[in-house]
Order: sequence, then structure tokens, then C-alpha cells
Amino acid sequence: MSLRSAQSIMQAMDKDKYELVPIGVSKAGEWFRLDAGALEGPAQILALQGERVALLPHPEDQSLVPLDNGAGGPHKPLDVVFPVLHGPLGEDGTVQGLLELADIAYVGSGVLGSAVGMDKAAMKALFLQRRLNITPYRVFLRKHWQKDAQAVQAECESAFAYPWFVKPANLGSSVGISKVHDASELGPAMDEAARYDRKLVVEAAVAHVREIEVSVMGNDEPLASVVGEILPSHEFYDYESKYLDDATRLILPADLPESVANRIREIAVEAFLALDCAGLARVDFLIDGETLEIFLSEVNTMPGFTTVSMYPKLWEASGIPYPELIDKLIELAMERHAENRSNRRSLTE
Repeated sequence: MSLRSAQSIMQAMDKDKYELVPIGVSKAGEWFRLDAGALEGPAQILALQGERVALLPHPEDQSLVPLDNGAGGPHKPLDVVFPVLHGPLGEDGTVQGLLELADIAYVGSGVLGSAVGMDKAAMKALFLQRRLNITPYRVFLRKHWQKDAQAVQAECESAFAYPWFVKPANLGSSVGISKVHDASELGPAMDEAARYDRKLVVEAAVAHVREIEVSVMGNDEPLASVVGEILPSHEFYDYESKYLDDATRLILPADLPESVANRIREIAVEAFLALDCAGLARVDFLIDGETLEIFLSEVNTMPGFTTVSMYPKLWEASGIPYPELIDKLIELAMERHAENRSNRRSLTE
């Protein structure tokens, strides 16, 4: 998904306004300054045809440094980075921290917002602190589940009724998530989630559920888009429904009473601010289709960004086309970077 998002963004950017520097990251963590062919499609990005480079964690010249033998000096300084990275070691504050050390502006949330946005357990704790309505849940460590599965099951059964969802705390794209209808399905679900993280989240399912999403954009005074609804092709919006199955439908705007839609938009902004997000985020909700009770689900600080992804489609339905949206996000990145630079970092400055 990161590859398709990156390609879409690069193709939509005004080449007369921006000088693009495509950077690919391999599964081994190596950075490559990609050839111009990376603009042609995900396959070219994946090929990683370019020179190996690194970004040094100090604010000297904000340049990519070639790593290959015989390479020349540093490239021209980078003005702003659009880190189109999903999941751990990209969306969780790690790359954002490197960019902070290098003193380079970047699109999206900072270290704190990115880290909390990736950790569902920490995110839910902040939501509760802000008195935002969420589904009942419990958090367990992998080693506790492996040591005493019966105790974990008993604690959940005493807290809420089946069905449940089991998730790894730190992952995205619905990877490792299972729906548990009864006790017989809990073990496989917990073991699957435990493949991906040491923290496991178990949460109650919402009856008659409707899956709702809102796009948020801004820094300290963010705005919310129109409200959209996902009609997944499977029992819930899993990885296959999101990326492999074209039967999933998007309803824009969602068929909701105006008062409910407005309240969802208000909560989306509250959630964005609660996590100290910046730039952009997609906020996901669950609604009881009969009572219309609103449950805040999670915040995605670097959502999918292809032309058909929910985040840009919600803004398009709100009157902001895809190329303009990219421009606005870059402007917000520069604005946040300039504000951070005005901070004093020691008494002697």
C-alpha cells in the first residue's frame, strides 16, 4: 500500500513547483535514492533501482549522503519529506524522530502523535482520559497469554460478552486481527496477534455495526471532512477487504442524521488533538446501526493515499481535489517545522 500511495502522490505533484526526490526503503531497512522510473509505478519503486543513501541525524545540511564506494558528495538539501510509510519503523515515530534530528520538515504527525497513533493500547488510554466513548477492552502481554491463557480468557469473559476482536497493539492495515465469536476461537486469534506484537488488545464488538471514517487535516486548528461509510465485503473490514477485494463499497457522504454526522466530525477533531497529531489523520468510528451510539475506534496518522483511498476521497467529497490536498499538507508541514524551530532548547540560547 505504501508503494501505491507514493506513486500516486508523486504523479499528482506539480513538477514545475516541486523537485521530487524519490526515496525507497527496502525490507532490510536500506534507503535508496530512486531513479526517475519510480514515478511509473509500484513495481519500479519496489525494484529499488538507485544509489544507496543515508540521512544523518544532525542538522548540518539536511542532505542525503551516498553510501556506495566512489559516490560523490551529498545531494542538495531536502526541504520537506512526505514519509508515505505504513506500519512499524515508518509510521510509529521512528522515521519522524530521525527527521527531527536532521531538522527537516515532514508531512504528518510528530514523534508523539505517530507513536501513540500506532499503539492501540496507548491510544485507547488517551481516549479514555479525554472521556471519548470507546468499546470495552483489555490489554495483555504476549508472555502473560502464553503463561496463563485461562486467566486471560476469564478476565475478558467477566468484562464483556462475545463476540470480541483480538488485535496486535502495534500494526496497521488490519493485519493480525481476528473476530472471536466464542471461546473456541480465542486461542487461535491470540496466537495470530502474538505473531506481530508483544502487546495484545481484546475489545468488545459493536452490535449492528456500521464502519465510519473521517479525514482530518491541520495542525493546532484542524478541520474534519465529510463523513464516509465503509461497507466491507467480509464480516469486518479486514486486510483482504481493504486491499484485495474490490467488492467493498464506500458511501460518500454516509447516510446519517446531520446531528450524528456533525458529532462524529467533532469527535474526530477531539481525537486528533488528544494524540497531538499534525498534518493529517484518518479517524475511524464504529456505530451501532440501531441506536446510533458512536464509538471512537482509532486514529491512523498516515492513511492510505492513493487516488481511491478513503482519506483523499473524503476530502475530494469535501471540495478539495487530490493535487490541492497534497499542496496543503506540504504547507502544513512547513508551518509546523517553522513553529518548532522557534522553540528554545536550552537556557543559553
